[in-house]
Order: sequence, then structure tokens, then C-alpha cells
Amino acid sequence: MKLMFLGDVMGRAGRAAIADTLPRLKAEWRLDFVVVNGENATSGAGLSPEHAKGLLDAGADCVTLGDHAFDRKEMLSFIETEPRILRPLNFAKGAPGHGARLFNAPGGRKVLVAQVLGQVFMKRPFDDPFSAVEPVLKAHPLGGLAQAAVIDMHCEATSEKMAMGHYCDGRASVVVGTHTHVPTGDAQILPGGTGYLSDAGMCGDYNSIIGMDKAEPMRRFITGMAKGRFTPAEGEATLSGLYVETDDRTGRATRVAMVRQGGRLEQAGP
Repeated sequence: MKLMFLGDVMGRAGRAAIADTLPRLKAEWRLDFVVVNGENATSGAGLSPEHAKGLLDAGADCVTLGDHAFDRKEMLSFIETEPRILRPLNFAKGAPGHGARLFNAPGGRKVLVAQVLGQVFMKRPFDDPFSAVEPVLKAHPLGGLAQAAVIDMHCEATSEKMAMGHYCDGRASVVVGTHTHVPTGDAQILPGGTGYLSDAGMCGDYNSIIGMDKAEPMRRFITGMAKGRFTPAEGEATLSGLYVETDDRTGRATRVAMVRQGGRLEQAGP
């Protein structure tokens, strides 16, 4: 199976890049399943139902969220009606929606997608992500109910992301980190056959400070004082993420490649 995971969509620039580029990539690369992290797609914080529909219409088969999952209050009800949107498994007890789901893929195949939030350096004390993902992996063994499994590890610390990668090694097809908006260069296949990348980066304008217009973050770093709100940068965006090929029989990754399309970064793809 050919899978692609795209990192945090950042504001209008990221949404435009998804709409303009994802349909072409799906066709050219013959992608079977695409996961997009959309938690910053609306003004850089949260995801509105309208913008969620835009990502899905552009070709995302699943949209994951993150610590900003419900910054847009409309998502509290919308996520209950749109099963292709996932919030983190360990977000909060009683949170609406689901943190994992088995999706249909071409040829009668099934893809498990799950998301968890890390704990290190995160502002809220989320529940342990490892114990949250364990029953999901046990219930969906590779080569059984699921031909592929994708885990989105949304957190700050690369060490915690790496720990999740090794924890899931041999039990998931791919573990990809999100949240920092900076793509890492450690795409690899772990010893047990799980594709791994510490952070997918963002789908946004890289002439920015992690996707935000530079002026306000720079002012706060230099003076320690805020003057206005953060606003997403609106230049040409780069789609950033990971391409993965898997063996349908075992669910293990057989190939991984960085994805960087459009915008300022050096271009990459399968």
C-alpha cells in the first residue's frame, strides 16, 4: 500500500497548498491513503468544520487534530458527525469523537489511524500516551484486521516521539511525529519494520516563525512583551510529510521517503 502523511496544516497558506497540490500528488504517486494533520488549519489554532471539509474534499482520507483539537467550538459537535476526523486518544475523558478508527482503502484493504498526545513540555497534563495506544494496537494486529496502521504522535519532545516509534515498532506501519512545525531529517524504517519520522513539519509558509508571521513572535523574543496576536504567514507554502510503502501481508514498511513539495524548502518525494 502507498501511504502519505502530511504535517500540521498552517492557516490559509497551508490550506491553499493542500487544495492545489494534494489531488495531483494522489494521482501521480498513486496513493492509496492520505492522512493530514489539520489542527492549525484555521487561523493557526484549531480546525473549523468548513476548513475540515476543504481538506477532505482535496483528498485527505483522514484528518487528525492535536492539543488544539477543540479550539474551534464548532468542532465539538462536528466531530461527532464526521468520522474521518480524529482527536487524540488521550485528550480528555468524555471528549467527543474518537482517537482511533479503521478506515477503508482501495481493494478492500483496511488502514488503522490513531493519534496520541505526548506529555513532555506540553502545557496540559495529558494521560499517558503509551497506555492509551496499547489497547488499540492489540485490537488491530498488522496482517489481521488492518493491512496498515498509522500512528500520529503529537508532542514537543523528539525523545518522546522516538520512544513511541520504538514502542510501536513491528506493531504499526508508521509512526510520525507532529506539532513542532519543523521537519526532521531522520526518516527511516525501524528494526521491526515500522516507518518512522520524528516530525513531519508543517504544510505552511516557511518564511515565518513556525508558520506565524515573523513580526509578533520576534517582538516577544526581543522585548518579552506582546503587542498583538499571532497571525499565520501567508506566503507560498511547502507541503511537508512522509511517504510510506507497506507490505499488505505483514503491514510493515518497505520504503519511506521525505515529502517536501512547493514553497521554499528543498523539494523531495518518492
